[in-house]
Amino acid sequence: MEEEKERRNEEEERPVRVYADGIYDLFHFGHAGSLEQAKKLFPNTYLLVGCCNDETTHKYKGKTVMTDKERYESLRHCRWVDEVIPDAPWVITQEFLDKHQIDYVAHDSLPYADASGAGKDVYEFVKSAGRFKETKRTEGISTSDLLMRILKDYNQYVMRNLDRGYSRKELGVSYVKEKRLRVNMGLIKLSEKVKEQQEKVGEKIQIVAKTAGMHRNEWVENADRLVAGFLEMFEEGFHKMGTAIRDRIQERLRGQHLIGSTYDSGDDEYYYDYDSDEYDDEDEDQN
Repeated sequence: MEEEKERRNEEEERPVRVYADGIYDLFHFGHAGSLEQAKKLFPNTYLLVGCCNDETTHKYKGKTVMTDKERYESLRHCRWVDEVIPDAPWVITQEFLDKHQIDYVAHDSLPYADASGAGKDVYEFVKSAGRFKETKRTEGISTSDLLMRILKDYNQYVMRNLDRGYSRKELGVSYVKEKRLRVNMGLIKLSEKVKEQQEKVGEKIQIVAKTAGMHRNEWVENADRLVAGFLEMFEEGFHKMGTAIRDRIQERLRGQHLIGSTYDSGDDEYYYDYDSDEYDDEDEDQN
């Protein structure tokens, strides 16, 4: 009885060996979060993390940004990882579990296609054996999301590295594209400076407006005086303009009357206005 009790205590004290695997390209806090969940599955957990090499990854998933050596090293610097297994297999087998004495496999529940091409889940074996533990993905962050951000602002990142001393050849950029990018970035910087100056002018206008609000009564009195002065000047100017127009018209009509008086009285057409009282008086004087 005592021997059996000691054996059970030994089993309870033994760390549960949990295995998590992945590519872990551009290692980010989403990766770390999933490994933290795996580490905390049991009170005493020894977490092994498998990472596929470049050959396997490029064959089944595609090109990576980081090399396999860089991805291994990133995992070694994660606080939740106890051991990194390089060259991890794409599909987990019983032989692999036995070799590393793995009790459980931890991963998110999404199905991942195996190497057969038949669309089978790579974790189907451990799921059916009851040795699969689900972890949750972190929303809003993934390697694919990070790549999309870089591609979206590609030109800005190219200019960023050019400014930091990288050559266009190192960045895979043609001579023409480099010059075009520099011109565009120059225009963007100029636009930003113009916007900055506009904001400064706007701040000054707000200061003036506040000052105007403090002396509102004085502004109102001055406004009333200026409006009254303007109306007075406008009225005077309008009167002078009307008088000038009237004098000009009368002068033109007098000229036409003189021309018309040189014609024979028997003519039917005259170049003066019969409706004008002024001209009627002149005709009586002539007769």
